[in-house]
Amino acid sequence: MNYSFNGKLCFGPTFSGLLFLLLSQACTHKPNLPTDRLTPNIVFIFADDMGYGDISGLNSESKIRTPALDQLIHEGMVFTNAHASASVCTPSRYGLLTGRYAFRTPEAAKGIWGFSPVVIEPDKETLATLLKREGYTTGIVGKWHLGLGWQTKDGKDAALDPATGYSNVDYSLPIRSGPADFGFDYSFIHPASLDIPPYLFIRGLNVVDTAMVLTTDIYPRRKENTEYAWDKKHTDDLAVYWEKGVWWRQGEMSRSFRIEDCHETLVAEGLGFIERQVQDNPDSPFFLYLPLTGPHTPWIPSEKNKGQSGIGLYGDFVLDIDEVVERVRQSLIDHDILENTILVFASDNGAYWPEVEIELHEHDSNAGRRGQKGDVWDGGHRIPLIISWPGIVQGGAENNSLISLTDFMATFSEMADQSIAEGQGEDSQSFWSILNGTSHQSPRQDMVHHSSRNFFSIRHGGWKYIEGLGSGGFTDPAVIQPKEGGPTGQLYKEDTDPQEQENLFAEHPEIVAELAARLDKIRGN
Repeated sequence: MNYSFNGKLCFGPTFSGLLFLLLSQACTHKPNLPTDRLTPNIVFIFADDMGYGDISGLNSESKIRTPALDQLIHEGMVFTNAHASASVCTPSRYGLLTGRYAFRTPEAAKGIWGFSPVVIEPDKETLATLLKREGYTTGIVGKWHLGLGWQTKDGKDAALDPATGYSNVDYSLPIRSGPADFGFDYSFIHPASLDIPPYLFIRGLNVVDTAMVLTTDIYPRRKENTEYAWDKKHTDDLAVYWEKGVWWRQGEMSRSFRIEDCHETLVAEGLGFIERQVQDNPDSPFFLYLPLTGPHTPWIPSEKNKGQSGIGLYGDFVLDIDEVVERVRQSLIDHDILENTILVFASDNGAYWPEVEIELHEHDSNAGRRGQKGDVWDGGHRIPLIISWPGIVQGGAENNSLISLTDFMATFSEMADQSIAEGQGEDSQSFWSILNGTSHQSPRQDMVHHSSRNFFSIRHGGWKYIEGLGSGGFTDPAVIQPKEGGPTGQLYKEDTDPQEQENLFAEHPEIVAELAARLDKIRGN
């Protein structure tokens, strides 16, 4: 495998060999990487429900100032056409870790709850197993949301009784399956989203605090001035609902757990992981997957940032996410490993930011793309993606190649000069050549998306075809029944209509047929 940097051809069968040759060239813009650390550390910060347009460096009209992310943009590369393969949490995370479209595994293709079983198949490669074979110490700190193997008091499947809020889980027993089964040496996780029970931390296989209470034992269901908003539809009368964006469902919670402290606890734990690797294992690279619980609901920003964004609690929470980037980056600087670390920032899907919020705040979290989280339109799955590696990845650069979160499997595999086994990561395509500067285009020619209501779409050749009418997700109307003789789906021209406003389905039946056939082939129909 050969690589060219600034016109100089580098030869070598392994990634370590490539770096050795890069160092030997003594190019002035390359970092002086320590000779005992020839593979880069990787830190992947994964925001939850944060939009492309929330970052001031990506959206000149953003009402939120994000200085740390803007600095990362200056130091790294922005991918302006990056997408999650699905527009909700679980399938998006499955795709990132396995390099596979989640629809290939029915259990992973939908949003799941906190007591759901593991949705990743036992025989599937993950980013963690891939990097572990390369000698990485691997860790996950944050939101898991891919199912767990709970042990129960009655021997039945784990389940919540919605009438009482209690489950049949025996929290004193270790979980039977979780991140450790998928390549993570260390894990400190919250099971699912921070509005879904159970509310607790799991370190390794064990719940940190096994004494359980109900959320309403600690928090009142309503505040005196509670006013319901558009998101009330996600809660019932037993849920805690204080105001727009500040709610969580009824359920079990560790006695010491506090919703308002979860974000900071996870960030501190992630920084602790970095520090331990530098101190205890300085000769080995590490991979930290840091999936945050924000700015997903509940919108509970830090006291420091409350009221600072100018667009309410959601914007304030985004400021907390920006500070995570700064704190991680500063930790890498303090430990003298910034120049040998790939730092990735991305989101799992588009922001949950309906039209009413755009009008209220004059801020578009999804930067002019139609729809929001859950939808099949671009607002549902277009994501911010910024990657920094000083001296290797070109700083301040933009790339408009079509990139999927599923592509990290093939990218890190090629970086490490590994091959992906048959039946593994089959929907992953490497963009390593873009990162190392030998190419400006990804080989990806098409991409499949699916929505929370199982609408499918495919983009190819400058077109985007959608099976069905409506958003397929959270935006009303989600599903529109076709009129007699009218279009049964949607077709948009990407370059002239990025906002997906003009449905050309009826005008181009030949393109519809071609894309429908291509979609069926990818799905194996």
